[in-house]
Amino acid sequence: MKKSLLAAAAILSLALAANASAQSLGEKTGVNSVLGVAPTTADFVKEAAMSDMTEIATSKLAQERGDADAKTFAGQMITDHTKTSEELKALVGGGVKAEIPAALDDTHQKIVNKLKDAKAEDFTADYASMQVSAHKDAVSLFERYAKGGEDPKLKDWAGKTLPHLQHHLEMAQNLNKKK
Repeated sequence: MKKSLLAAAAILSLALAANASAQSLGEKTGVNSVLGVAPTTADFVKEAAMSDMTEIATSKLAQERGDADAKTFAGQMITDHTKTSEELKALVGGGVKAEIPAALDDTHQKIVNKLKDAKAEDFTADYASMQVSAHKDAVSLFERYAKGGEDPKLKDWAGKTLPHLQHHLEMAQNLNKKK
């Protein structure tokens, strides 16, 4: 019993230490998502911006290469994620202490490149599958920040944006069912 309590205390101590100091690593590795830990403001801004840039880039490809349903969905993604990108930039310019990345990082660029390289007959299915995965990640990110984020304005924005992302996820799942 005593060993179990000590082990639980050690795990809790490590989790709290990770929460306090290693948010970036935790967010990058997905540990924060699994634990339901809110990202730091800097991590949230970076990941939200990367998500928007990736959605826009892959959706532009879908408008060129996808079937009619994918093109319709892609148009909505470009419109909506351009809007959230502009809102995020306004919040950061309005005093949120974080930086918006200028370009995709390697991880997100690989997603775009993989879709660029998809065979024509596989493109729409690959795009739909990628959209489901990306929107699950975005919903998790925005839910966690809306519940426990540090910046009140950004936290409020995350909460207001979340229903749109949840709707995008449903749309992506429906697109994926058609393929």
